[in-house]
Amino acid sequence: MIKSLRTYRLGTVIPFVLLHVAALAIFLLPFRWSLVGLMAALYAVRMFAITAGYHRYFSHRAYKLGRVWQFLIAFVAETSGQKGVLWWAAHHRVHHRKADHDGDIHSPGLRGFWWAHVGWVLSNEYDDYDPRLIQDFGKYPELRWLDRHYCVPPALLGGVILLWGGCDAFVWGFLVSTVLLFHGTFTINSLAHLWGSRRFATPDDSRNNFVLAVITLGEGWHNNHHQFMYSCRQGLRWWEVDVTYYLLKIMSWLGIARDLRAPRNVETAERIAA
Repeated sequence: MIKSLRTYRLGTVIPFVLLHVAALAIFLLPFRWSLVGLMAALYAVRMFAITAGYHRYFSHRAYKLGRVWQFLIAFVAETSGQKGVLWWAAHHRVHHRKADHDGDIHSPGLRGFWWAHVGWVLSNEYDDYDPRLIQDFGKYPELRWLDRHYCVPPALLGGVILLWGGCDAFVWGFLVSTVLLFHGTFTINSLAHLWGSRRFATPDDSRNNFVLAVITLGEGWHNNHHQFMYSCRQGLRWWEVDVTYYLLKIMSWLGIARDLRAPRNVETAERIAA
């Protein structure tokens, strides 16, 4: 037990626990649909920044952005409190290199559901990352600054909400939406390797799951993603809802996002898997 506790750095664990406890204040506040709407909006905007930014852009380079836009999407993603942009992307690249095999940083099959879902984030085993894994984006000083000062964006967002809307808005709009955002994102590391269907015979345990795709704006098509990790689009069939891709497509029409990468030889891969 003592050895297990030493795995976790109290500087990370305490804020994480306090955030969850503070979010319970919703049961002490008057219920208003406007607050639910605020929570949902901030959840959706930040989830998009995580899926389109942290994941599809910085981790996989599935499309291109200009320097200003890449800074903005990194900033919004960091308001989620899920550490720095370079840290996030570097560790995700490790995950794909060794998915569900020795060396994978968050495989539920190897180290259990709790570890894959949240334990690895709280652990001090992965406080650092190899900058060589993310040299393509580490060359930008503004991204290095954001990565070092990853507490600044969530603190700014929380402060703005508190000053603008008061305590009620802060609890619903920042605390509750951030807690939901944590666990929504983390389900892809945990549940998406345990629960769902497999269309492709990837060398890992990735699954496709409609429910997870809804709550993560498209990330739940995880088996598709592990087969075509370079693809900007993860929902390959018309009924596979992928809100992140839809929004990126709109951004491409506006000239913001460019060169959205598409999956290649999908039918061939499906025949092989069958």
